[in-house]
Amino acid sequence: MPSLTIRKLDDAVKSRLRVRAAQRGRSMEEEAREILKAALTQETPHRLNLAESIRRLIEPLGGVELARLPREPVRRPPKL
Repeated sequence: MPSLTIRKLDDAVKSRLRVRAAQRGRSMEEEAREILKAALTQETPHRLNLAESIRRLIEPLGGVELARLPREPVRRPPKL
């Protein structure tokens, strides 16, 4: 089975891992495996674009209807 080495782990993170492992009656290594497994088996949330995020915030308030602007023909590029 493959192994993984984590370098430059912050001392505070290592202490929290040690405490969490002890609370669950596990070794630090086993706890780290369980944390990784749990994090990677969760379904990643669907990321919304900015417009959809704003729409979801405004919709419960009644939404906003904006008038559509008429489309104009594309301008010719300037001659340089």
